[in-house]
Amino acid sequence: MTLVIVGGATEPELDEAVGVFVDSGFQLARWLSAWDDADAVLPLRGDAVTILKDADAQDIRYVLVHVGAGDGRAGGSHDRAHHRVDVAQLRELAQQLRSRERLLITCLAFGYKNGVPDGASWVVDVRLLENPYWVAELRPLDGRDPRVREFVIKQPAALELLDNFEKTLRAAIPHYRERGRSNLVVAFGCTGGRHRSVAMAREMATRLDDVDGVDVESSFRDL
Repeated sequence: MTLVIVGGATEPELDEAVGVFVDSGFQLARWLSAWDDADAVLPLRGDAVTILKDADAQDIRYVLVHVGAGDGRAGGSHDRAHHRVDVAQLRELAQQLRSRERLLITCLAFGYKNGVPDGASWVVDVRLLENPYWVAELRPLDGRDPRVREFVIKQPAALELLDNFEKTLRAAIPHYRERGRSNLVVAFGCTGGRHRSVAMAREMATRLDDVDGVDVESSFRDL
């Protein structure tokens, strides 16, 4: 089971973050404890540095999430966070952190102009592909549109990249499962996160959909 410790730049952000995790199926923890029967979320209030040191001393396994701006404290939740997010990213993160019996692979599309997503196990730069943005009739669309998909996926470089990367992922998936991994984020990045990355993420999700014992989804951070 997963224990998530959440710190926030402000009390309202912290309260909202905890609410999102509870709404996503986490139990509310009120003290440091390893949870064996349910995923739990613990709000980080008071002396964050001491609390985190106590968790480490007790050898408690946890995922540390910080919401909002930095807290300015060395060793605090922002300094040590596994995930630094804003409020809008919380619900997606909560779903990723939930314990699962089956491995969940998320094929995530993002734009480099907004930064590389935290928590990605694999990052694939698809800016080597021709950009539909420069085609007038495709510019207002995104990678979910069949016309954009065809423009992107039919490129020889796209097919070669997808074929090689699919082979690599299929070989790696059993090893992730053996180590008890429950979530795997595969991130595809282009400039703005609207065209090439979306088409490629959706295509990879479709290709992996037949892997036994694995759930696959696609997600588009910057749409």
